[in-house]
Amino acid sequence: MSWKAELEEIERREALARAMGGAEAVVRQHDGGKLTVRERIAGLADPGSFHETGLLAGRARYGEAGELEEFRPSNFVFGTARIDGRKVVIGGDDFTVRGGAHDGAVGNKMGYSERMALELQLPLVRLIDGTGGGGSVKTLEKLRATYVPAIPGLETSVELMATCPVIGAAMGSVAGLGAMRVAASHFRLMVAGSSQVFVAGPPVVERGVGEKVSKEDLGGSHIHGELSGLVDNVAADEQEAFEMINAFLSYLPANVYEMPPCYEPGDEPARREEELLSIVPRNRRQAFDVRRIIELVADHGSFFELGRLQAPPLVTGLARLDGRPVGVMANDPAQAGGGLDGPASDKMARFVDLCDTFHLPVAYFVDLPGFLIGRKAERTGTILRGTRALFAVYQAQVPWCSVLLRRVYGVAGAAHGNADRLNLRYAWPSGDWGSLPIEGGVMAAYRREIEAAADPEAKRVEIEERLEKVRSPLRTAEAFGIEEIIDPRDTRPLLCEWVEDAYRVEATRLGPRHRSMRP
Repeated sequence: MSWKAELEEIERREALARAMGGAEAVVRQHDGGKLTVRERIAGLADPGSFHETGLLAGRARYGEAGELEEFRPSNFVFGTARIDGRKVVIGGDDFTVRGGAHDGAVGNKMGYSERMALELQLPLVRLIDGTGGGGSVKTLEKLRATYVPAIPGLETSVELMATCPVIGAAMGSVAGLGAMRVAASHFRLMVAGSSQVFVAGPPVVERGVGEKVSKEDLGGSHIHGELSGLVDNVAADEQEAFEMINAFLSYLPANVYEMPPCYEPGDEPARREEELLSIVPRNRRQAFDVRRIIELVADHGSFFELGRLQAPPLVTGLARLDGRPVGVMANDPAQAGGGLDGPASDKMARFVDLCDTFHLPVAYFVDLPGFLIGRKAERTGTILRGTRALFAVYQAQVPWCSVLLRRVYGVAGAAHGNADRLNLRYAWPSGDWGSLPIEGGVMAAYRREIEAAADPEAKRVEIEERLEKVRSPLRTAEAFGIEEIIDPRDTRPLLCEWVEDAYRVEATRLGPRHRSMRP
């Protein structure tokens, strides 16, 4: 006697589960320009590496003799897989079954996937499509009652943010709980044209607040990739989304108990680039390409930018120095002069938290004229949000090195590093710093003297020229107010030497920080 009949029944049910919502539902998914959840997992994971958990979960209907007459699989698919050799947990909503809504779920597969990632200490990739396990009013007819909202298992998600990398990829129209799952991630992305994210979709919005709006205008990638800051990156299509997920994971450890993975650099750490000698113009009002500086200093081709379309005065991303992953920040003088406004401050705080959580040393290329000023800046809470960013820098425990390219001014300038710790920094000869730029500060400090002069304009110029003589960074170095002024061409060799020490030191401080990273 064998168990062959039972195994054949298991195979039959597995085939039914892999058929998802049926052929017609799959065609509708494809007609909408989207892959199915199983195609997404196959496109993201290394071939043959996906091991599914809960494949047999579903809602069944049996005949009088106990035979299976109908089977609708759960609308959440998950398991372990490898992405470029790294083991992860992948969970995805199956939009072909009840649009990914809660009334198509079975058991608590989603919560189980999160618990699996946490307890196995593996990165979690969420492929979110639909409400992501959220509610539907059709549930009321089934329950014959309503309920007080709660999110069982949310504590697990909070713990994950402090423990393992979490990727939230919006792959379709995502609302409610699904939108929150995108937000509660370390790396958040959307697919242009085929994904939208909102608290509630257009029908609910129209009935609730009287606004008639399309899905794209309500929560398209241009809204969240450029304006709201909800997502870090926007992919052109699903394949590019998979490539971005792969790239992001390549810089991060599996969990906070490990250091980030190091690679053979394929690049000379002592490389000196002549272009750096003249890349910062002598004219302080003239911008320069700070991304080019990052490219010249980091390992060739290693810079992976996060949030390029949002908060443009601040550039953030991941890169490698001599094969070791680092977090990179830079002020972009071509965008609002590189000054920190509210969105850029939020971007800085979140990025610093990410690096600190996962033991990524931070290299900061500084050209910071201060906080953005003016009525708009005041009305959008620039100083409040900027103070949060400053606190994030001072709370960070990860090794930090700043390269002062040009301006370092005001309270915002203090965010270049923690002055109460080893504030390791290198200045270029173009360095320019103080409480206020001379050009803007003279009228504030010498107003009475200038207004009382026979020729106020000549007096202002005279004072500016007098102060200009003490502006040289060499004066600061004489007082040990700046530790080193370097040849810009030595930037890469010095940072490669620093990152070796940074990794040695940070390896002694593994584990979670005293506070969880917040979305």
